[in-house]
Amino acid sequence: MQKSTNSDTSVETLNSTRQGTGAVQMRIKNANSHHDRLSQSKSMILTDVGKVIEPISRHRRNHSQHVLKDVIPPLEQLMVEKEGYLQKAKIADGGKKLRKNWSTSWIVLSSRKLEFYKESKQQALSNMKTGHKPESVDLCGAHIEWAKEKSSRKNVFQITTVSGNEFLLQSDIDFIILDWFHAIKNAIDRLPKDPSGSSRNLELFKIQRSSSTELLSHYDNDTKEPKPEHRKSLMFRLHHSASDTSDKNRVKSRLKKFITRRPSLKTLQEKGLIKDQIFGSHLHTVCERENSTVPRFVKQCIEAVEKRGLDVDGIYRVSGNLATIQKLRFIVNQEEKLNLDDSQWEDIHVVTGALKMFFRELPEPLFPYSFFQRFVEAIKKQDYSTRIETIKSLVQKLPPPNRDTMKILFGHLTKIVARASKNLMSTQSLGIVFGPTLLRAEDEMGNMAIHMVYQNQIAELMLSEYNEIFGSEED
Repeated sequence: MQKSTNSDTSVETLNSTRQGTGAVQMRIKNANSHHDRLSQSKSMILTDVGKVIEPISRHRRNHSQHVLKDVIPPLEQLMVEKEGYLQKAKIADGGKKLRKNWSTSWIVLSSRKLEFYKESKQQALSNMKTGHKPESVDLCGAHIEWAKEKSSRKNVFQITTVSGNEFLLQSDIDFIILDWFHAIKNAIDRLPKDPSGSSRNLELFKIQRSSSTELLSHYDNDTKEPKPEHRKSLMFRLHHSASDTSDKNRVKSRLKKFITRRPSLKTLQEKGLIKDQIFGSHLHTVCERENSTVPRFVKQCIEAVEKRGLDVDGIYRVSGNLATIQKLRFIVNQEEKLNLDDSQWEDIHVVTGALKMFFRELPEPLFPYSFFQRFVEAIKKQDYSTRIETIKSLVQKLPPPNRDTMKILFGHLTKIVARASKNLMSTQSLGIVFGPTLLRAEDEMGNMAIHMVYQNQIAELMLSEYNEIFGSEED
């Protein structure tokens, strides 16, 4: 009988235990719909099927600590690995480009994030106590690379997060920036490439003080399926890099189409959208357009100088106001009626400056490139008479626009030399001014110093022997 009684008692105890376990299972199953009942009950939590965890106190803080001890990373993972001052610029926020603005930041690197402070470490910690939060960068799934093209500064690298934030970090000291680059890269390489796991742990860390029911439901949902925003952030990074490439290709394609479809200069001139220029055009083109052998603008400038500038000190040597010269140049190119007697051109140095600019901007100088070496050989001749005859022969072989323009210009310069006692411009002075402007080699990379000597000597000879070379007859 006693054995039978003990046997019955064991059976009853086993049944009661099974019923208690079933009650716990029912309570957990209905946790989402009965929050208050679960938080006030004394029960056991079953994390896996058939696995019983020790009973948990009804105190919420103890409840959270028991569950979080398996999902929150240990404290040593949050320890500082490196800290110091660097130059920082945030250039994108969530994929939206920002204006680059460099600032000095105290940067703290832990195992999975970067934090940016405005002050040093101790000052930053004191600010944290008063409610100031530093800007933080989650390194999980981030990408780091050198970015020379993103800034004119040296030693710049870029960090791109999965959320689309982009940061530039820089230091002028090579070994410091290199050390930081490797430290951050190593930290990124140690973290999982999929940011969902790290994000889940971080969310759980933030809700340490939440109720047991909220914590269980949150963790249960996360283990079933990653959050949509995590997948979205990862896809954003992939699409962001792909969209950058596609945008660049699209821009290149549009530019290529624009260039290939761009109308020619001749077409624009025929439509009247672009007028024929005086400055920068070939001498023979200007003369053909005006049906003459000497450009009208050259004649107008010479007439103005001879009218009111022959006795001006330093004529052709002194520079005029460049802005006024450019204004005169614009008016001439627009084929507007030009009156050099107007008060805005009262400074004669503006007129002489514009005339020198006209000859300087000729695509081919007044002495054609094909004649340059022949003129140099002529000036090298030892016999003076032979030198004059050779240069005279070369002048006669020049195209009519070059020869006639040269004749009227040097004839004008002889009048300047005749007043040298007042304007202080000798033959040598004018040779220095006009030699390199009127006569230059097509390839000026050669002996420029030697060429300059010959240029000046040729201009001086043509001035001093004007009558012998061009004859005494004037236009």
